[in-house]
Amino acid sequence: MATLTYETRALSTAEARRYAASADRRTRLFNRCCTGVLIAFAILWLVPLAWALDTALKPNAETTNPTWLIHNPTLESFRALLAEGDVLNWYAASFITSAVVAAGTVVTASMAAYALSRLRFRFRWLAFWAILIGIMIPSQVLIVPRFRELGSVNLLNTYWAVILPQIPIAIAVFVFKQFFDGIPKDLDEAARIDGAGFFRAYAQVVMPLARPAVSAVAIFSFVWTWNDLLWPLLALSNPKIMTIPVGLATVQGTYGIRYADTMASAILGALPLVLVFLLFQRRIVEGIAGTGLKG
Repeated sequence: MATLTYETRALSTAEARRYAASADRRTRLFNRCCTGVLIAFAILWLVPLAWALDTALKPNAETTNPTWLIHNPTLESFRALLAEGDVLNWYAASFITSAVVAAGTVVTASMAAYALSRLRFRFRWLAFWAILIGIMIPSQVLIVPRFRELGSVNLLNTYWAVILPQIPIAIAVFVFKQFFDGIPKDLDEAARIDGAGFFRAYAQVVMPLARPAVSAVAIFSFVWTWNDLLWPLLALSNPKIMTIPVGLATVQGTYGIRYADTMASAILGALPLVLVFLLFQRRIVEGIAGTGLKG
């Protein structure tokens, strides 16, 4: 009987080892497949960027013959762009408008989301669904009424014409509400027992815990505002306060088939955003992952 028990235990141990080895092989295979997919997608994203840089470093005469080889590398396209356009002012205008929009979006969206997450009032669900419906409305539909509204108060051709319409972002309210729903309400109640009001609990208890969501919303709103072309193109006519997409579009209009200059302008416009993503990519991932938390 003892021998049978020993053999049974040995057989169970061997089966467990075989199962663990098989599971380990499946895990390694899955990880390799995921790595291969990530490398493939990375190549798909990097090849156009590499082609743009390759074209920008060529003389305009060489761009008519598409090839990766650069026979006479030059920075003439970048020098021409810096000489013909007011790039530094465009960068400053883009940074000012994008930073103010990002800050305004974080403040307004977080306050609205905190009210929807913590307060209980009539038609709260209707207010939340109205915000969600706002996500489905294309911004191009609102261009004409927005233009007439800002024109009636003489705000066109100012920084405010670019900033104010872009602060209300419905998706930012949704992101904050999902994150706030994952924060235990006991923390708010404990703060109120200690004498904190509604706004103080929001500012000193909940918002410090929502740093991933704050970072994600701020970065995405900054990037959206920086890349926006259509609305600033309509609202701004002063070259001194044009944003970088509008300024580069006006310069590109004079290039014709000068592909090297066009690619150089695209690189100058995208370079700050690449730096932003490289510096804050961990915050972006944390913010997006945190929106799925539930209390």
